[in-house]
Amino acid sequence: RHSRLLGLVTLWLGVIFLAGFFHMNVNITSSYRMWRFSTKYLWPSYPQMNVMFLKTHKTASSTVMNILFRFAEKHNLTLALPAGQNYHLGYPHRFMAQFVEGFKTRGQSYNIICNHMRFNLPEVRKVMPNTTTYFSIMRNPVSLMESSYAYNKFFTPAFRRSKDVNEFLASPWTYYNMSEYRNNVHARNYMWFDFGYDNNAMDTEDYVQRVLAEIEQAFQLMLLTDYFDESMVLLKETLGWELDDVVYFKLNSRSQDTIKSMTPESKEKVKEWCSLDWKLYQHFNRTFWRRIQETIGLEKLDQEVNLLRMRQKELMELCLLDPMPIDKTKIKNKKLQPFQSGRANILGYNLKENMANETLRTCLRLITPELQYMSYLYARQFPEKNRKSTAFSLWRR
Repeated sequence: RHSRLLGLVTLWLGVIFLAGFFHMNVNITSSYRMWRFSTKYLWPSYPQMNVMFLKTHKTASSTVMNILFRFAEKHNLTLALPAGQNYHLGYPHRFMAQFVEGFKTRGQSYNIICNHMRFNLPEVRKVMPNTTTYFSIMRNPVSLMESSYAYNKFFTPAFRRSKDVNEFLASPWTYYNMSEYRNNVHARNYMWFDFGYDNNAMDTEDYVQRVLAEIEQAFQLMLLTDYFDESMVLLKETLGWELDDVVYFKLNSRSQDTIKSMTPESKEKVKEWCSLDWKLYQHFNRTFWRRIQETIGLEKLDQEVNLLRMRQKELMELCLLDPMPIDKTKIKNKKLQPFQSGRANILGYNLKENMANETLRTCLRLITPELQYMSYLYARQFPEKNRKSTAFSLWRR
């Protein structure tokens, strides 16, 4: 009788343990789901290695891409790079997993994806692990419009037909033709299009709220170009990275003489013409500052921004021959000239001479334009494949 009682007790304890285990499993799954889609305020105790960055256009995203490339190289991570001679991941078409070099053999085994794409979540999930942190960056649509006009002046029919950005905005339908859909994406609701949505969609409350909810569910973090240093601090804290991981030199910036002054009327017109982008930006501007207040706090944010700027200044004094970005014609090493487009005059850098090898490599990584850096990393990751056309050998493999 004693042994039977002991057996029943053991059985009952086993049932309780299993029930507790399954309950714990449910809680773990539930907690993971909350972290993945909604919980945004828990800092990791280790550096996050799996990152998806939606590289939106004309938002300082080239500078963010440089940060990600440097991190990938530092930790020997696998990048989801465009296949063959491509530099974009299928843009302006919606992203497909097949656009990534080696996807058929590697599958869901990449650490970082950050080249230009038009977002398509189901296809991205085929490439990136389930624990990936998704983030992107947004810019005030007013300054975004001016930048897009200068950069895409000769590629975009709506811009090409107008004299300048103010003339275009005074009467956009005079120059904008709906039948030239993909060729004109730079001219209206540019960010909305990059996130995978119709940039000519009707601006209705239900539609906008649905899209905002979908973006919030897919992305754990949204940065702001207009508060770039604050964004880098938030990125560092969210990913559990170090200060040097997010320090940067501004890349793909334009000379002041190519920046067109916009009239007050034009600035207001952007909010109407690009109303979807305007609502997108307003929404994530609010969530950005709410997140800062609920996590870092404004006082600590100021301290962290100051540390970032001090380190940036230190590296600029160590690396750069000139204190500011310079005109392309003054760049001594022609292999470091950035890609030029439209009416924009894209600036670059000269490095100091006679630096130690490791210092030289650190400084080179900070100033290398995106196309050259991507070509180098592609050759490094796929040594058996033909190099991309702008590949060069500034660094030894």
